[in-house]
Amino acid sequence: MVLGAGAGELVATFAAPASSPFAVVGGALIDLAPAWAKDTAIAWFGTSDKAALLVGIAVVLLVVAAVAGLAEARWRHSGVVALAALGIGAGLLGLTRPDAGMLAWLPSVLAGAVAAFALRMLLRREADAGPEAEDQPSRRAFLTWTIGTAAIGVAMAVVGGLGRAGSTVVTTVREALKLPKPATPAPAIPASASLDVPGITPVITPNADFYRIDTALVVPSVDPSSWKLRIHGMVAQEVTLTWDELLALPLVESAATLSCVSNEVGGDLIGNAVWLGYPIRELLKRAAPDADADMVLSTSVDGFTAGTPLEALTDDRAALLAIGMNGQPLPLEHGFPVRMVVPGLYGYVSATKWVTDLEVTRFDRDRAYWTDRGWSEKGPIKLESRIDVPRAGRTVTAGDSVIAGVAWQPGTGVSGVEVQVDDGDWQQAELATAISDDTWVQWRLPWRAKTGEHSIRCRAVAGDGTVQTDTIAAPAPDGASGWHTISVSVG
Repeated sequence: MVLGAGAGELVATFAAPASSPFAVVGGALIDLAPAWAKDTAIAWFGTSDKAALLVGIAVVLLVVAAVAGLAEARWRHSGVVALAALGIGAGLLGLTRPDAGMLAWLPSVLAGAVAAFALRMLLRREADAGPEAEDQPSRRAFLTWTIGTAAIGVAMAVVGGLGRAGSTVVTTVREALKLPKPATPAPAIPASASLDVPGITPVITPNADFYRIDTALVVPSVDPSSWKLRIHGMVAQEVTLTWDELLALPLVESAATLSCVSNEVGGDLIGNAVWLGYPIRELLKRAAPDADADMVLSTSVDGFTAGTPLEALTDDRAALLAIGMNGQPLPLEHGFPVRMVVPGLYGYVSATKWVTDLEVTRFDRDRAYWTDRGWSEKGPIKLESRIDVPRAGRTVTAGDSVIAGVAWQPGTGVSGVEVQVDDGDWQQAELATAISDDTWVQWRLPWRAKTGEHSIRCRAVAGDGTVQTDTIAAPAPDGASGWHTISVSVG
């Protein structure tokens, strides 16, 4: 089975990169899994949820291989037929994927065929070995053959994965791409936006550290030269935009904080970046949406969909069709060549990566990927704050110290942060200068730490005076809430 899976992964690199056996099976599992299963995976594994899924698939395949081997030993051809059928089934499944190509069936079918052949050959080798002791040459040859086929399979899978990750034409195109200068640059980030506190979250999240939550097991590889965006549906005029046309438009640069709705209170599924793109409202203005439309259903090249309130894409916020992130072309895993960035909304209703289609419609007519799975329709980001310093569970040296972190409510902004130590009074923290109302802001509070165990909590005050709620809510269905509270030991 290992040999078959490795062969399938290697062939996928050259024939159908998005249709490797692991990607096909994993993608189907992601689509079929109930909302609670996805929430649990993200809560347990965070941004490593895809790696955990792939490991789980590998374990299940090993179990299937063992069962097939036992069946083949007892009932001739049963295991071989089962593995071949499994490959054919996965191949047919590959053809149903949104980004399936003409050869989407090939990697899985080949994997099943190779696995069936390897099983048949292994059993023949075992029969040749006979019941003699393990130190007999024939027995050693059988074990060598078994280990060798597994090693070859692992090697092919690794080579296939590396090939898809680093040697695609799209990677080369991206690395050579020079972003156009924005017609409207973002204001310079003031030095006062960053507080001098070791361990605090940086104001701008480096691209390599920006959280990634999406449904793509294999990062889509989209050639900019073939990329197109279609705007249609409840509009007076359908609009089609090519990559070259997008680059020729007067681009805008804007900083914005994005957050995943699965982010727990105090979690790190949030990041802040400077984005380069074109205002979506200007494209929608060309299309002229119908008066009774209230939603835009965006679709990714991999079939993911998000339903964004039309108002959020036509008001004065910096909702962008983005091509750049922190002065670089979008990383492949963050949507290259084009994605959506909409301040004030959780990513599941707004931040479609690898976007290719915008359909103007209504919430009562269409549903998106996550709303179909029980999440709320509109997804405004809740007012939240987080303690970065000191770290929960760490020991702090008694004496002069500091409590610090970040707070956010994109679209509204933060006007204050308050901190409470144990059951004492709420104290007003010092705020750094916010880049804008669309970004998070750093905060700090001097603290004379006394020996013992302490509980520290924080709450933010929004720009409109709203105080962050202490009501505890889980991420589903519309985002977590509550005060971030940590325990620290001072010695």
